[in-house]
Amino acid sequence: MKKIFYIFIFLLFSNNIYAAENREEELNKLFNQLKNTYNNLSAKEIESKIWKLWTTHPSEPTLTDLLKKGSYYMSQNQLTSAHNVFSKVIELDPNWAEAWNKRATVLYLMGNYDLSQNDIDMVLSLEKRHFGALAGQGLVQTALNNYKNAINSYKEVEKIYPSMQSTELMILKLKELIKKESI
Repeated sequence: MKKIFYIFIFLLFSNNIYAAENREEELNKLFNQLKNTYNNLSAKEIESKIWKLWTTHPSEPTLTDLLKKGSYYMSQNQLTSAHNVFSKVIELDPNWAEAWNKRATVLYLMGNYDLSQNDIDMVLSLEKRHFGALAGQGLVQTALNNYKNAINSYKEVEKIYPSMQSTELMILKLKELIKKESI
């Protein structure tokens, strides 16, 4: 009986490793395509596939469901409830970058910019290519009047996702703000 239990645990563990490796391979492929795609429609399709992978927990469907619940609260402007749900997801799996990213977004919406930046730092330590977190960092740094840091964030987005249109616009607006401050 013990032997069957150990075999079951081994198979379960090896399936999770296999799924994680496949997920990482798929993300690498998509990021390569995203970096080399300048057609906006194609880039949006690739972006959508990346977001789907990011928002789906690699091994725990219940965490995916919790993330959806928090996102629903966020969409209904129930920010405290969303924050609580995302914090619970982080508690259950602190290595899931998207849980940190969602909480960073809620914290930004709540006006807690420093805490939002802390969560963005966690996202980027787990997934350095997270263009959503980098763009969010640009917003946080703009809110903190750190315009040069914001520009640097958007430039990092451009390296990962060259066809994202909003980055160029944000960089231009930030340069105008810097110019106005220096007058």
